[in-house]
Amino acid sequence: MHVLLVGAGLSGVVIGRELAEAGHKATIIDSRPHLGGNCHTERDSETGVQVHVYGPHIFHTDDAEVWEYVTRFQRFMPYRHQVKTTARGQVFSMPINLHTINQFFGATMRPAEARAFVEARAETGIDDPRSFEEQALRFVGRDIYETFFKGYTEKQWGCSPTQLPASILKRLPLRFTYDDNYFFHRFQGMPEHGYTDMIEAMADHPGIDVHLDTPYGAGMGARYDHVFWSGPLDGFFDYELGRLGYRTLDFERFTDTGDYQGCAVMNYGDAEVPYTRITEHKYFSPWESHDATVCYREYSRACDAGDIPYYPIRLVEEKALLADYIDRAEATGGVTFVGRLGTYRYLDMDVTIREALDTARTFLDCEKRGKAMPAFVKPPL
Repeated sequence: MHVLLVGAGLSGVVIGRELAEAGHKATIIDSRPHLGGNCHTERDSETGVQVHVYGPHIFHTDDAEVWEYVTRFQRFMPYRHQVKTTARGQVFSMPINLHTINQFFGATMRPAEARAFVEARAETGIDDPRSFEEQALRFVGRDIYETFFKGYTEKQWGCSPTQLPASILKRLPLRFTYDDNYFFHRFQGMPEHGYTDMIEAMADHPGIDVHLDTPYGAGMGARYDHVFWSGPLDGFFDYELGRLGYRTLDFERFTDTGDYQGCAVMNYGDAEVPYTRITEHKYFSPWESHDATVCYREYSRACDAGDIPYYPIRLVEEKALLADYIDRAEATGGVTFVGRLGTYRYLDMDVTIREALDTARTFLDCEKRGKAMPAFVKPPL
């Protein structure tokens, strides 16, 4: 079989590699001039720093098979992700940990004391938190919520935290130790030569053809036995039912000599600071040494036509529209929708790879059994 993969990010390239190794021919196209999608990395010409062009991507997983898979194509270097936040004129460690709590409240509490202290400030009258704000108030109380979460969340999502689901906050840990490692996953690291180099190695197979600067055109899929679409789900249907909501990011690049902020990521919790964070990219490759530095200020805003979609909003209105697009996709045939954009979900890289591997295996199993490949291997709702 000859399959078409629309999008040269992790989803498309991993599926293409798996099917090529199984004896199929895979053509990968992408409208951008590079492989890697939003994981794209490149050397900054001014500083020599390896830059995460579309914002930082930190690889972390508990999935041993996914870790083994990525390390086939690139050596991964040790990396420990640490995040700081500037709020109310001070710098604190994130995620909130024992140091953050003691610093914020001017105390020297031990773990049990800090746990009891925070629980005493939690608004325990909220039995079933429905919104981000209610979850935060129930979880950490008003002082911590308003300092570390409220302003940042308003900037990131462009709406009041009362309009966001409680599930968003459930991804943010609260620790009563001094451990400020952002992730708890068993496997963590960064590809030594960048994600694009890793993804290029994945695409380096005689059964794979890659065509960059090549947007998907009407009727193109008819020339192939099956299409895997990792572009926007609504975009496949030319937004006939309306546009699904996304947040996008604007980056303000600047350079300096030496170090600028002393860490990879500095969040800004105060609402009056217009950007959400500053990323200093040389810290994503701590095994390298550079005299200069390159940083990005990140600004979050609503995604318009022509912008790069980053974060699916998935509020009530978007979920209703998503359900309509799912019905349309399942009735189409010959196309499987994959990845963050194709399934309208926020996915970490390891989950993207896991789902790509599962999708390729499902395709091969369907072929063996003479069954039709489903539109979604992982249901978006």
